[in-house]
Amino acid sequence: MQGEAKLEQRVVVTAEKLLSTRKSVTALDVLTGIGWLPDNVLKAWQQGRTPELATALPVSTEKLSFALGALQRWATAKNLESSAIEHVGATRDRAPLKAASGDLEPLFRTQWIMPGLSAAKRAQVDARQRKAPDLMVSVALKDWTCADCGGTGDLQFLENEKPHCLDCADLGHLVFLPAGDTALTRRAKKASRLSAVVTRFNRSRKRHDRQGILVEDSALRDAEEQCFADEDVRERRRGRDRERRDREDVEFTARFFAAITEMFPGCPPERARAIAEHAGLRGSGRVGRSAAGRELAERAVFLAVVASIRHLDTDYDDLLMAGVERQAARDRIHSTIETVLDRWRS
Repeated sequence: MQGEAKLEQRVVVTAEKLLSTRKSVTALDVLTGIGWLPDNVLKAWQQGRTPELATALPVSTEKLSFALGALQRWATAKNLESSAIEHVGATRDRAPLKAASGDLEPLFRTQWIMPGLSAAKRAQVDARQRKAPDLMVSVALKDWTCADCGGTGDLQFLENEKPHCLDCADLGHLVFLPAGDTALTRRAKKASRLSAVVTRFNRSRKRHDRQGILVEDSALRDAEEQCFADEDVRERRRGRDRERRDREDVEFTARFFAAITEMFPGCPPERARAIAEHAGLRGSGRVGRSAAGRELAERAVFLAVVASIRHLDTDYDDLLMAGVERQAARDRIHSTIETVLDRWRS
């Protein structure tokens, strides 16, 4: 019972934060916020590689059902407006996606919205929810053959677990815009009727890193002209944004530090501060910069602490350098990590 009460509180706190910032809440938002829906799992489902999302989540059906029930109870108590939504795939046919079986599916297909929004704000919320996920194209890391024409290329589009060249995927007329210029990317994508995100699998981090986008040539030219015309204005804005981010980073580190000391009161203050600063380093890809980390989800804080113990209080790094397989090395140091965690919990 205590575990259920704690889980319900996590759901409610996450939902409240989402509602205050986004003016709406969905099951996917909350599951991401509490750390149950990693980005790679979400993308695999959107790309059709996972038939049913719930089967890929790291929790039991019973626990998932309780969490979504807590979300529904919270929304009812808040008198939020509800509307039906549809999840579609990041595939050419935009096929509908199935999130769960039985009574859970309707909860995944509901969006709860803050009442009393202006017509313009409500339209913005609805438009954000209706936006289909980006089409994804990946950089080929090994030899491959198109499932349709037998050709090959540097980029491939996966559909139904089969690779397709850009021409067969009807993306061959698009041009590549490398990542790096946010304004140019945003404007080119907005002007392009068809676009796709290009990613490359990072073997060391076991994730897909964004490389750029594919857009129509005319859209890219228009975006370049717009960026050239207002470069001075955007440079001043970037300066203000850098100052704002610096302030946010200081505030975030303080909140992360507080969350660590609350969860592990026995953790030395200087160590807790070092963990917070390390986990929250902007652009690092670490757990603190994830969506769950920014929301200070309990699991994100826990993982940051465990990572620190693993590298500083055990011989884990020495085992890796000696050639021990990663999971085997983690199994060897598990008891040491648990001992430190138990000491810091008191």
